[in-house]
Amino acid sequence: MREQPAQPGGTPPPDGTQQPDRPKRPFLYVVVCASGIAGGVGRLITAAQDRGWDVGVVATPQGLGFIDADAVVAQTGYPIRSAWRAPGDPRPLPPADAVAVAPATFNTINKWAAGISDTLALGILCEAYGAGIPTVVLPCLNAAQAAHPAYRRSVDALRDMGVLFSAYDPGPPGATKATSGFRWTEALELLGGP
Repeated sequence: MREQPAQPGGTPPPDGTQQPDRPKRPFLYVVVCASGIAGGVGRLITAAQDRGWDVGVVATPQGLGFIDADAVVAQTGYPIRSAWRAPGDPRPLPPADAVAVAPATFNTINKWAAGISDTLALGILCEAYGAGIPTVVLPCLNAAQAAHPAYRRSVDALRDMGVLFSAYDPGPPGATKATSGFRWTEALELLGGP
């Protein structure tokens, strides 16, 4: 018997009920960064679930403020991860079979390429390469950020590591990207079927 997914904060369901075993589905980590469009991540979660993935969300600390945490937990059945767990704490998410970084910000892409692991999200991304976990990126940044030489070097370094990037047309600085125009499902197209 598989226990019900942990509630936010990692505690078991208060009623102690059990769910019957369900077939193992591949598990997708969706890493969410602090971007105005992050609130649309439910579209990616729904599309992934419809294609046979179970999904867990890992948010950067700043990214937490851009999503509806209660809605994400209800949709995935798993707590959102954002901070390191204490030694001895159970793992609230199964191991990842694939990772999608959506939306991926200038900051996260550059830190990840440099091997900086100062948040749980970056730690997971840095380890994914060594573990051979397929990883895709849906960038979300403006044209001024995309013109920065560090960004191009970072994208090239991550591509050399086998990370797949979606096509992206950055808007001008200060422009608001519409959530509806963000191609959430491109992450799944890049990963292929589970």
